[in-house]
Amino acid sequence: MKPRHTGWRHLVNSTRYSFKGLGAAYRHETAFRQELVLFAVLLPLAFWLGQTPVEWALLLGSALLMLVVELLNSAIESVVDRIGPEHHELSGQAKDLGSAAVMLALVILGVVWGLLAWQRFFG
Repeated sequence: MKPRHTGWRHLVNSTRYSFKGLGAAYRHETAFRQELVLFAVLLPLAFWLGQTPVEWALLLGSALLMLVVELLNSAIESVVDRIGPEHHELSGQAKDLGSAAVMLALVILGVVWGLLAWQRFFG
């Protein structure tokens, strides 16, 4: 049985693995890079558009959700691709479900930003 790290060692290892995952996503996933650029644009806009801490949390949270779901979708795709190159109905379904999750995260982003922009400029 492999020894398990706890406490600070676990925190350090987990943080290192998380940054390793972010780096892999940046290097290998075009969609993640595109969404990261979108996030970089939206970050300062969130503090301009939002007027309260709750609005900032909604704006930034919806943008972060987009990145989180893209990372999970990329993980699903990596696992499916690892299994093998041949087409299988369940492999295709897994990839389609991950893509649908990304689409819904983008819809959430659009709705949150759209509603708060509407409130700010027309409300």
